Amino acid sequence: QVQLVESGGGLVQPGGSLRLSCAASGIINSIGDMGWYRQAPGRELVATITRAGNTRYADSVKGRFTISRNNANNTVYLQMNTLKPEDTAVYYCNAYIRSTGYVYDNYWGKGTLVTVSS
Repeated sequence: QVQLVESGGGLVQPGGSLRLSCAASGIINSIGDMGWYRQAPGRELVATITRAGNTRYADSVKGRFTISRNNANNTVYLQMNTLKPEDTAVYYCNAYIRSTGYVYDNYWGKGTLVTVSS
């Protein structure tokens, strides 16, 4: 049973910063691409990172958000700076994980709410 658990969401003022974390647990042989998506109201990609560390960002967050990962502890992070009210959303962690067998399955966390408001 593989789980992704996010943490770090909350209320922040415009211009502030937050750091989201997502830890994968369970029977894990290998983790491929990891990423963050957000929903408000539609779900959109925020950032992704490969196992080798190659990153991709939505245009709306480039220069403000940084995605990183720690392969040793199966964790992905999202450092969010210069937050804007339009960044308000539920943020979801996503990962391709090979548990048992040879196939990478796609997993989602339950989400963490980020609210940017004065």
